Amino acid sequence: MTTSTASTESARIVIVGAGLAGASAAWRLAQQGEQVLLLERTAPANAQGSSHGSARIFRYPYLDPFYTHLVSLARTGWDELEAAGGQRLITPSGSLDSGEIRNPQRLAEILEAEGVEHELLSAAQATERWPQFDFTTDVLWHPGAGVIDAETTVNTMLSLAESLGAKVLRDWEVAKVTHADGGYRITSTTGVSVDAEQVVVTAGGWLPALLGELGLPAEFIERVPEFQVRQENAYHFPYADAADAGETPADGATSWPTFIYKGHDIQTYGLPGGRDADFRGQKVAEYNGGRVLPSARDQDGLIDPVNRARVTEFVKGFAPGLVPESYAETTCLFTNVPGEDMLFDRVEGITIVSPCSGQGAKFAPLLGEFVADLVTGTGEVPEQFRARGQKF
Repeated sequence: MTTSTASTESARIVIVGAGLAGASAAWRLAQQGEQVLLLERTAPANAQGSSHGSARIFRYPYLDPFYTHLVSLARTGWDELEAAGGQRLITPSGSLDSGEIRNPQRLAEILEAEGVEHELLSAAQATERWPQFDFTTDVLWHPGAGVIDAETTVNTMLSLAESLGAKVLRDWEVAKVTHADGGYRITSTTGVSVDAEQVVVTAGGWLPALLGELGLPAEFIERVPEFQVRQENAYHFPYADAADAGETPADGATSWPTFIYKGHDIQTYGLPGGRDADFRGQKVAEYNGGRVLPSARDQDGLIDPVNRARVTEFVKGFAPGLVPESYAETTCLFTNVPGEDMLFDRVEGITIVSPCSGQGAKFAPLLGEFVADLVTGTGEVPEQFRARGQKF
């Protein structure tokens, strides 16, 4: 990839942030022949953002049918991306959904309407089939789920974008955006600047702190949703059966499925940890269980011991196929907005993007399509993704 940090750069469209959303936007815009320059504060898919590592969940079920349909659209984009990049980015795993709040029965109805393969089982039936778990509610199984390699996805999209003429600048941290010569001047923290006709901001957890430096009209800023940045904790628990460890089995699927559990006691998710933790166990985390940060700059990478104890206790009861002692731990960023919707909106020549609430990875190829529609004016994004002044 390009590593130059020279000044006097310019492009018709400058994208700020090279995570999944920014990389997807660069790929989709470059496909349309646009001149694209992407700026990344450190390196694409770095560990201080939300798009690093080899373990994110691709799954269909949402209690909102609108989102389930979006996943179906995104799956088409994943097929296109894997074919263009020449490598698999989603490893099949299947997924198990359970818990009173997760509502497996309603999820099954939504998947039925969408035409997604699934099976609704009793707790006893599911525990018999997957004895590594101990279910207490009905369980939804859908085999179309998988594990996304986020880092490889980012690099694949950037490679494709660069092959189409896009340019990537690393170690280029944006300090502010100002109006200049009918367009915009983007200035770095080191004083270097680039010029653009249009700007797309896909800065993830850095967006809230950057918002006031983008030269946005006051009335638009008032409509931007309230953001909440969390430092989430994730733990890798070893498989009790050594036969479950190791890289992808010969049949091409992971040895364990992914799972989502949402009960009145705790809400969690788990998935095979992949190369992030040497293929030895399942990555498990409490959904929105991390501490709230003033901004992404305030992350310290320290695990919350109280959260560790909560998740470990959950694993003891829910997943007897795991050894309830984490052998690897990490933190990552969740950027939330009220209602858990994604944010895509535009004012003048600036487009603001935040695929929020820990759900953006599965939509990666679709994110760039929404950005391209907004920037080029060739399409519209769903109205519920617009800024509406949402508050927690």
